[in-house]
Amino acid sequence: MIHISSLSALRSETARLQSYDLLTLLSPDHPETDWSGLACQRHVRLAFHDIVEIRPGLTAPDRQMMQTILDFGRESGQRPMLIHCWAGISRSSAAAFAIACDHNPGFEHNIAMELRRRAPSATPNRLMVALADDLLQRQGRMTNAIEAIGRGAEAAEGEPYQLPLRYPIG
Repeated sequence: MIHISSLSALRSETARLQSYDLLTLLSPDHPETDWSGLACQRHVRLAFHDIVEIRPGLTAPDRQMMQTILDFGRESGQRPMLIHCWAGISRSSAAAFAIACDHNPGFEHNIAMELRRRAPSATPNRLMVALADDLLQRQGRMTNAIEAIGRGAEAAEGEPYQLPLRYPIG
């Protein structure tokens, strides 16, 4: 399972997991945080803004960052993954979707539908999804799947949720 959370719900989510890998996706201007109190096996932190097009003065997600996210998903082995961003709506949902798609070629639509079912407010970052789609050579299937589920319900912060790592699910 991939666990997705906002920053404010991170501590409660980590309390439920005994061993996990943590992926932090926050803005470059977010203050440095002491993560040493968390019982994660591995921690990867990427700093970029939650934007879907290049804007002067802001750091957009890029191919290298998306490759790092995909590598994170490939290197977690049997441990659960916990992915968080500021609100648990856009960056973390896009990362979880990309990792699930990487593990399950051909199930892009199913994964997007399951993401929507489990997270009504999730609106995966379209630029991140497009970058992953290109890196994984999915010829637009990932981008189309996210477009098909549309924008999530309005929310300032998403509720934590889990996305299966293996498809089809029973």
